[in-house]
Amino acid sequence: MRAMAEAHAEQPAPIQLLDADGKLSHHPVYSTYIEQLDDAALRDLYRHMALERRFDAEATSLQRQGQLALWAPAQGQEAAQVGTIAALKPTDRVFPTYREHAMALYRGISAEELMATFRAVRHTGWDPNAYNFNNYAIVLASQTLHAAGWAMGINQDLRSGNLPRDKAADEIVLACLGDGASSQGDVHESMVFAASYQLPMLYFIQNNHWAISVPTSTQSPSPLANRATGYGFEGLRVDGNDVLASYAVAKHTAEQLRNGQGPKLIESVTYRMGAHTTADDPTKYRPSEEVEHWADRDPLTRYKTWLENESKATEEFFEQVEQEAAELAAELREAVQTMEPIDIERVFDTVYTEPHRQVQAEKAWLKDYEAGFAEEETS
Repeated sequence: MRAMAEAHAEQPAPIQLLDADGKLSHHPVYSTYIEQLDDAALRDLYRHMALERRFDAEATSLQRQGQLALWAPAQGQEAAQVGTIAALKPTDRVFPTYREHAMALYRGISAEELMATFRAVRHTGWDPNAYNFNNYAIVLASQTLHAAGWAMGINQDLRSGNLPRDKAADEIVLACLGDGASSQGDVHESMVFAASYQLPMLYFIQNNHWAISVPTSTQSPSPLANRATGYGFEGLRVDGNDVLASYAVAKHTAEQLRNGQGPKLIESVTYRMGAHTTADDPTKYRPSEEVEHWADRDPLTRYKTWLENESKATEEFFEQVEQEAAELAAELREAVQTMEPIDIERVFDTVYTEPHRQVQAEKAWLKDYEAGFAEEETS
């Protein structure tokens, strides 16, 4: 354990453009991508981060009030997600976990669509093809296999020359996962295929330091980005609390993938400020000093400081964003409280295209179970 801790202490610093005090430094490769953004685009990065944080807080409150079955907070990871998704094209396919709320909102998924699963009223909330954004994957790392399959399909379409009319020839795939999921066997299998077939895949690991109650130091004695080397492709570490570095690194890496230099891996070093989910109590395993350390590196505060110091955003802009965030929170609350559950029998009837004996037996059992409650009410 001591050797593992020492190895972590020697990890190379992640790529950073904007430090914790909001001061921007120059990088020979990545600064170019920031210079290409106008002030409106720079402000929009902050806007999306702020909207997600307010959305997140409202969803957490709704779960505590019994309105949601569960919620996976993403506070602290806004810069990592917004910077990365902003660097991609709308035609790129995203395979998320269950915490990519900022990415989902960025792609245009509505509050109602996003919350349907957490409200437990539908199998899923949105049509993946409408947003090139797959449904949330609750089973850890399963999405990395789905992403590899999709990327293999992209290569096959290009080889055959039979590219679907609604697909871009330079489409790439973003596979999102956390530091905890990186220990799953599915990730290994996915990376084997990605490397063997040179798939246009970007693995995006949000290292938020805790896989529920297990610290990253227990899972990996070396940077997670190093795992890419074992499969024969490049892995990079970026400061996930720096939205500018997150954007620039993802933009540069995406360009490489479009030029046939894939796959790639980005380890975004960030921090989960809240609980793993609302069923978790992080105070049981996480020292308060660690949380305070990362609170001083808040991604929104850091970026807002830079925007103000560089006169790229006015107080009026921040007030407008705050108002828009409040409206989004109100939209979320109304959507959750007015959702109508689907007919429970549909859950059984849509598992297979043809009748299935086991499913029919389970459906009959549920009916008997529910009938038992009705008898109690009438007695």
